[in-house]
Amino acid sequence: MKKNPIVISYNTSWYVWNFRMPLIAALRGRGRDVVVLAPRDEYTDRIVATGVGYRELPLSAKGKNPLAELAAVLAFVKAYRELKPAVVLQYTIKPNLYGSLAARFLRIPAVNNVTGLGAAFEGGGPLEALARFLYRLSFSKVERVFFQNPDDFSLFLKGGLVREEQADLLPGSGVDLARFSPRPRVEGPFTFLFVGRLLKAKGVEDLVRAAAIVKAKRPEARIVLLGKRDDEDPGAADPVLLDAAASAGTVELAGTSDDVRIQLAQADCVVLPSFYREGTPRSLLEAAAMGKPLIAADSVGTREPVSVGVNGFLHRPHDSEDLAGRMIEMIELPPETIASMGRASREIAEARFDERIVIGKYLEIVERIVSRKDGKK
Repeated sequence: MKKNPIVISYNTSWYVWNFRMPLIAALRGRGRDVVVLAPRDEYTDRIVATGVGYRELPLSAKGKNPLAELAAVLAFVKAYRELKPAVVLQYTIKPNLYGSLAARFLRIPAVNNVTGLGAAFEGGGPLEALARFLYRLSFSKVERVFFQNPDDFSLFLKGGLVREEQADLLPGSGVDLARFSPRPRVEGPFTFLFVGRLLKAKGVEDLVRAAAIVKAKRPEARIVLLGKRDDEDPGAADPVLLDAAASAGTVELAGTSDDVRIQLAQADCVVLPSFYREGTPRSLLEAAAMGKPLIAADSVGTREPVSVGVNGFLHRPHDSEDLAGRMIEMIELPPETIASMGRASREIAEARFDERIVIGKYLEIVERIVSRKDGKK
């Protein structure tokens, strides 16, 4: 392994494979060696097969055991000390927090990406106070903090969690406009598609209840849920509710897919009723790039790709009746209006969410940091 690589740190290899391989390719194209630091999962071998360096990170994305969390911080320190990275690019909550503390201790330049804040910033009280303290402490010395939506950007600036010169705004993770492009739709019943983990916070239970209302009025409609189901996850959607809805034909549980474009191509509208603080959901960006109308909760992050009445609708978060109303409104639009919304989605994706914008900003900050370090040698 070459000296002073660029290290990309995530809480799963799955995320790296699905969201960051184009950035990794761009960095390698500039002659940079890249090492992925992430827990091992079924996608790790795919990353390694591309020739990218890999180091396993013992980290539980949702673990709360204090000793395990301290061990995770020390694992970052050990990895960064041994890898001696020129710069670390960190994503998701724990790599952002723990990795930044390790980078600060070792005086390694760090670039963070706030991919969403979850529940910690929603209820106030001691949990939010602790979260603010941890972010302020860990982010104080990082080179750059990228935000995926203006709400998080404003929250961190106004709260003094980052300085203005540190912060920058990205169009989510961006989307590959060549890979995700409009495809012909095979004729069939009107299909709503949800793409994401089957979690309460993703609004899955709200969607199931809304589906019952929609099916009562438009029984021919299909409501398809595509995503990982883990009934052991404390945040999982109610398995009894899911199974009952699937048995009744209210929704279809489609499992997971390694190529979501297949399912997106056969959808008429993509729905995401998520009500927690997202970054900017990749599922909506990919759907928009493929020319699909959108229905999303009027929540942080999820509202970003939706222009109401132009390429879709917003509904009140955690309100299944309002969601059902927007779904029925969509299905009853004239076909030419739905087609127009799809074209508008593609135009919005092209104008605002091109992945090349994201990659360009990363290449710029990495080159600036590396050039500065080279100049000090």
